[in-house]
Amino acid sequence: MTVDEYIIDHLEAEPEYLRTIFRNTNIKLLNPRMQSGHYQGRLLKMFTRMLCPHHILEIGTFSAYSTLCLAEGLTPDGHIDTIEIDDELEDFINDNIRLSPFADRITLHIGDALQIAPTLGKQFDLVFVDGNKRHYRQYLDMVLPLLSERGVVLADNTLWSGKVVDKPASGDYQTKEIIAFNRYIAQNSAIEQIILPVRDGLTIIRKK
Repeated sequence: MTVDEYIIDHLEAEPEYLRTIFRNTNIKLLNPRMQSGHYQGRLLKMFTRMLCPHHILEIGTFSAYSTLCLAEGLTPDGHIDTIEIDDELEDFINDNIRLSPFADRITLHIGDALQIAPTLGKQFDLVFVDGNKRHYRQYLDMVLPLLSERGVVLADNTLWSGKVVDKPASGDYQTKEIIAFNRYIAQNSAIEQIILPVRDGLTIIRKK
């Protein structure tokens, strides 16, 4: 047994609807590894249970697996706004959300998060960034003014399969942007941040 297998073996079980979503995503969508999965999903739930957020913003919905993990820690009157740019996923996402007990507390927006998020008129207690890697710095600059006083940003994929430690190929713009993003937040004196080596890298960010 590997360490990863040991961890999974000792995790809280996923709700049945998450197992269904995970299975359907692997069957129906390209790049199913983009969804959070059991381990990271339970971590997202733990974060939200500790933070007790009233308003959550998610950038990059994909299958809604992470959305529903985040929803498990909402306050009783809390709400999630999740933004997905790929309109071909809309029906799949809505079907998955309806499998859960949180459908009435989640609003799916289809379009560009950089345009949509500032129009929502909310202060967010938690922002989960998992959208287009080429826009991570823009996402962060956009959401920092939208954070509540105790707000936290979680940025996913910040180790990018370990590619961040090597010189990227000339055309590998996603890796280049993740490297630039990590450097950007490390040098930003207005925030505190730490990278967790969880799955593909998860960075926690808060304003000082």
